[in-house]
Amino acid sequence: MELGEASLDFAARSGFPHSSPGVSALEPHYTVAQLSKLWSFSPSTVRRIFRAEPGVIKINRKSSKLKKRDYISLRIPASIAQRVLRRMQGLT
Repeated sequence: MELGEASLDFAARSGFPHSSPGVSALEPHYTVAQLSKLWSFSPSTVRRIFRAEPGVIKINRKSSKLKKRDYISLRIPASIAQRVLRRMQGLT
């Protein structure tokens, strides 16, 4: 059993939901800034690409009374980034 399969098996036995099969909490996760630099895209383009992509982790920080809006941070698993890159290259 591979590391990714082991973590999914543990998650299933523990009752933890997972958003996408094959995505492990132990695999590398990229920030928008990291993928922006790797792919030579602007951060807003990376956010737009991954905003509705299944398997991307969205961390919502509610605004305080002084701030005007909520902030959402994205963490993109390496397998999801690879899937999107293949799709953008027309390989899938």
